[in-house]
Amino acid sequence: MNIMHQGLRQLDLNLLLVFDALVRHRSVRLASDELAMSASALSHALARLRNALADELFVRVGNEMRPTAAAERMMRPIGEALALLNAGLTPTRRFDAAASDRTFVFAATDYTAFAVLPAFIARMQKVAPKLRFKVVYSRGRESADELASGRIDFALGYEEDELPLPAGVESTDWFSDDYVVIASKRHPSIRRAPTLAQYLAARHVVVTPWNETRGSIDLVLERLGVTREVAVQLPSVLAAPFIIAHTDLLMTVPQHAALILQKAAPVTIFPAPFAVPQYTLKIYQHTRHVGTAAHTWLRDQLLRSVPESKPR
Repeated sequence: MNIMHQGLRQLDLNLLLVFDALVRHRSVRLASDELAMSASALSHALARLRNALADELFVRVGNEMRPTAAAERMMRPIGEALALLNAGLTPTRRFDAAASDRTFVFAATDYTAFAVLPAFIARMQKVAPKLRFKVVYSRGRESADELASGRIDFALGYEEDELPLPAGVESTDWFSDDYVVIASKRHPSIRRAPTLAQYLAARHVVVTPWNETRGSIDLVLERLGVTREVAVQLPSVLAAPFIIAHTDLLMTVPQHAALILQKAAPVTIFPAPFAVPQYTLKIYQHTRHVGTAAHTWLRDQLLRSVPESKPR
């Protein structure tokens, strides 16, 4: 007896689209709107899916449909399977970048925007001058549904903790850099690379774009069994060089950012007095778009636009 795909034979595969839409929207109304179904039809489909998979799958908590533990285990394989089917059934179309006026949406912090996008945008002005780009402020790890729906094409950012990615999201390493310390050129005591003791004796500026309680450097110091005193915590990096230039405060940033900040204000760059893992920016996108001509082309252009990170 041939038992291949026995489970699938007993399941209407259209129900997986209902599952996928509910995973992303957490709402019967929004999922039914996306699938062009009535809310009652979607609820009926969900009942059939629950019966077929022998699990509640989604439970209502307030106004949100939250996945059960079983549904969470199914998210990634179902999302990847639907993306693969969609890619296989969609005719391949060549992306004419030079002629396209498509708008791509990036989610990024201001550090990513000012430090690495200029080189990319300069490249685009030469090879695809009609393309449009919109940058929205990153809220941290972008949700899978924003990437899946296309509201965001790419999320550009730094992942501090190696946490599992949301179902359907994959990442590509884009740009790595060393951390350095910046100080005012008129700093009264730091004229050369600071020792660890000098570094810890100083007060510091930290940028926490998502209102984190600590910066990534504080986590490194914690593992070394020491702490630093944070005098100023900022949501944006743009004010930082001017604060550093007019105070005795120090700041620890990726070297490429330091080189840009040095052009804006009179600051000096020193190596960090302790070992710090490299800062690595990543490109996040949804598997639903991986392999499409436009996204493949644009990700390749991002990877080719790695900025200069060393002093000339």
